[in-house]
Amino acid sequence: QMALTISGTRIFLTRGDTLKIRLTLQRVVDGSQTEYEPQEGDQIRFALKHKTMNNARTEFVDTEPILTKIIPVSDMILQLDPEDTAGIGFGEYVYDIQVTFEDGTVDTVIANSAFVLTPEVD
Repeated sequence: QMALTISGTRIFLTRGDTLKIRLTLQRVVDGSQTEYEPQEGDQIRFALKHKTMNNARTEFVDTEPILTKIIPVSDMILQLDPEDTAGIGFGEYVYDIQVTFEDGTVDTVIANSAFVLTPEVD
């Protein structure tokens, strides 16, 4: 049994395990939904932050992500290696996936979704 579970956009991963998932992203253009086809010059980024927000609940306490990964447009695979999560504490975090198109337009395709890092049993 793998230690990776995905439920909707929620990701559960055992700390120190490899996460490797292929993304398929949908766009709505002129009222119809089509699969996003990455273009040369587009950049796709995964970012992870602590779930904690400020007292006003207007933004996350982390000003910078604690982990970022560029997702190659050539294969659309998000890969986290064991060393990426080895130093991160257990618990629930939030992540987003953002596409920056070649023309500079930004689209956050997955926003503020749960990423739960669970302990390994040695």
